[in-house]
Amino acid sequence: MPATELDQQGINVIRGLAMDAVQKANSGHPGTPMALAPLAHVLFTRVMRYDASAPDWPDRDRFVLSNGHASMLLYSMLYLTGFGLELDDLREFRQWGSRTPGHPEYRHAPGIEVTTGPLGQGFANSVGIAFAEANLRGRYGPAVCDHHTFVIAGDGCFEEGVSHEAASLAGHLGLGRLVCVYDDNHITIDGPTELAYTDDVRRRFEAYGWHVVALGEEANDVDALEGGLREAMRAADQPSVVILRSHIGWPSPKYTDTAHAHGSPLGDDEVRAVKEILGLPVEETFWVPDDVLASYRAAGQRGAAEHEAWDHRRVELRAGEPQLAAEFDACLDQRGLAGWEAKLPSWTPGDQLATRVASNQVLDAIVDVVPGIVAGGADLTGNTGTELTGAEVVSTHQFRGRQLHFGIREFGMGAALNGMSVSALLPIGGTFFVFSDYMRGAARLAAMSGYRTAFVWTHDSVGLGEDGPTHQPIEQLASFRAMPGMRVIRPADPNEVAQAWRVHLESDAGPTAFILTRQKVPVLEGTAERAPAGVPRGAYTLVDEGPRLDLILVGTGSEVSVCVTAREQLAGAGVSVRVVSMPSWELFEAQPDAYRSEILPAGVPKLAVEAAASFGWDRWVDDVVAIDRFGASAPGPVALDKLGINPDHVTERARALLAHASGGST
Repeated sequence: MPATELDQQGINVIRGLAMDAVQKANSGHPGTPMALAPLAHVLFTRVMRYDASAPDWPDRDRFVLSNGHASMLLYSMLYLTGFGLELDDLREFRQWGSRTPGHPEYRHAPGIEVTTGPLGQGFANSVGIAFAEANLRGRYGPAVCDHHTFVIAGDGCFEEGVSHEAASLAGHLGLGRLVCVYDDNHITIDGPTELAYTDDVRRRFEAYGWHVVALGEEANDVDALEGGLREAMRAADQPSVVILRSHIGWPSPKYTDTAHAHGSPLGDDEVRAVKEILGLPVEETFWVPDDVLASYRAAGQRGAAEHEAWDHRRVELRAGEPQLAAEFDACLDQRGLAGWEAKLPSWTPGDQLATRVASNQVLDAIVDVVPGIVAGGADLTGNTGTELTGAEVVSTHQFRGRQLHFGIREFGMGAALNGMSVSALLPIGGTFFVFSDYMRGAARLAAMSGYRTAFVWTHDSVGLGEDGPTHQPIEQLASFRAMPGMRVIRPADPNEVAQAWRVHLESDAGPTAFILTRQKVPVLEGTAERAPAGVPRGAYTLVDEGPRLDLILVGTGSEVSVCVTAREQLAGAGVSVRVVSMPSWELFEAQPDAYRSEILPAGVPKLAVEAAASFGWDRWVDDVVAIDRFGASAPGPVALDKLGINPDHVTERARALLAHASGGST
């Protein structure tokens, strides 16, 4: 399809919108949208299959802007093609309350598939998105799932380590419907990329097992761009990278190929100069002629017929294979089949089981009735309880399984999970809790964006034992509780584990951090009856006090059993104690004041027990038995005991708290 004068005018309009928005905001990154305007034009008018009037159509092609600082490129296309952004939204770029923030944010406006900005994460998200397409296509057929994932990434994305992890995984799997365009513009904030980056990207991606299309200096040739993209799409058994040498800020006379064009407004005079070169009216801002807008809007509606045909095929699936269709519908809705919760197991007092093992048993029990579940670990699948017994394993070009091995790629795993979570799956990824530090960037974006990602973090404290302080998490629990939007649940026993999974799978949005033990813990008296109502509320009374309330012991995870034993010791001395299990601060905080006051009434001394840093506990209690130092290499029970996580120490601290509260001694 040869380029037309209208095509070129549309491309120049994109450049004008990018310059004007950044100039008006006096903030932003104009250079990359200017350079890549032809690429965006080709993707949205010639290549991608989508219906702008139905941005959530499940079988649309996906577009991810990994170098999210170039957000005006995406916002311009979402406006022009009719996704719902308006010119006034572009005028409010980077302003308080606008739908056009500095970097694209998931669901902040229709057409934004994932939150991008931290470099490399969008690229890694796209691996998860592409995997979800392959998985659902393998399970439910190409009639209802058959689309591509397109991602633009830049030098910064490929310098970040997460891109290496994700690219390696995608190449291993052979995700053939993933197409990445590498914007090789040779510029970073500090200056030329050669200051710190001389990778041979072609050979790097060939070594990963990717198909490489080297377009060279074709950033302004729409026909060459289309040809390169279509060649990449034909590589059905490999992910593809299209290497495109662009010139940031083109055609600015002053700032083309400069770091200034990367992250600064061009200035009024330079904007005028560029508009004169492009044939845009220099006195007008946000100029979009009617014929250009009509052309783009027509492109945005071009997929409506394919969308309608897909709707018919979905109806046919329901008529011909109702069970398969019900599973597919459950995936799209990210829910279980009707009555799935009846499959949740329960345990009786007297049993002892690590909560990671209990979690594994829960997943085994529900995987067949929650079709969206796909689980795996960062080379710790068995260790973290994310191994689905008997499940088909995903392997190269074999995508339909429910068991995915991520390899030793924690950050890449986390970011890929997030991509899967916006693509009709309920992904689960596991590693040791201490290695959550490697995943923090992905976890933060999951919390910020409300992704339905399950982070299973096990070996939750010094109780893991001999591996020592390098593997014993201390400060991680407090740090994730400090993260807005992260639902942290540290269950006390197997029954609380089952209810934690119910909370996650019944939630409307948001990630859950499951903080689980390596060591066995006892099944506690009362959890089978009280946890179903108590865990969703974040805290509940597990053991009632006697005729009066002298003291409240609050525990999480494995320390709840320590509180129960300490209560018995205190009861022998005439102290009436309530034991509260508090698996989730976030869920408890969301409860009405009356409920929180009922569980933790004012005026009653409260002592918390948790084998982690004490930071933050003063919000709930008067004192805390905690670990405010790094751990030590020793058998788990020894490490816990030496660091004061034992009933005798809790009893001693409880007596001291009571003495302080009464002004005397007990």
